Amino acid sequence: MTQQISVPTKSHPVFARFYAKVAGPALDKAGITEHRTRLLSGLIGEVVEIGAGNGLNFAHYPPEVKRVLAVEPEPRLRALAEQSARAASVPVDVIDGIAERLPVPDGSFDAAVVCLTLCSVADPHAALAELHRVLRPGGQLRFFEHVRADSPAMRRVQRALDATVWPLLLGGCHTGRDTEAAIIAAGFTLTSLEKFAFPETRVPSPAATHILGTAERSRLGGIS
Repeated sequence: MTQQISVPTKSHPVFARFYAKVAGPALDKAGITEHRTRLLSGLIGEVVEIGAGNGLNFAHYPPEVKRVLAVEPEPRLRALAEQSARAASVPVDVIDGIAERLPVPDGSFDAAVVCLTLCSVADPHAALAELHRVLRPGGQLRFFEHVRADSPAMRRVQRALDATVWPLLLGGCHTGRDTEAAIIAAGFTLTSLEKFAFPETRVPSPAATHILGTAERSRLGGIS
């Protein structure tokens, strides 16, 4: 069992209901299952997933995964994740916690997963530093995140939204974070990266630009 510690979690009940009943099914309809499968394909050993939400990734973990520690601070989403964990084909432990302070020792995991999570954590740099800490040397970071847009015009829209209504309405989500740069700054080495629009729509969306890829924790140590 993983030792749990008291953490300052925050409840977002309206967003939790919206994500579980509206956003999650809409993402499924838009084709996110393909991206979840690619995100998790080939994982082995012990894995930590932060911001697990209501557990939509659990069904896509390959059988070579020995255990998933799923960290989710939102109480309603965490309760739904516990239900999803019971139906998963791999062992999943769901715990309360925040990405910036994980209740596990250094070098505990073979891989870490972030999926539509780093946009909403309070401090993405601290969260990535924690993932670097808990990964074993040579461990993988798998990421699928919406990020800062390429066009200057959309970046201006993102900055305006992130400074006003978007985080308030969507559980702390920010549309314009430079997650690729943050991953590198945390001491990871990028090993693969794809950038694309998801979902593909005719109307430009401030949250459409996504990256999907892998990064590696240095085998020589580094930032921790």
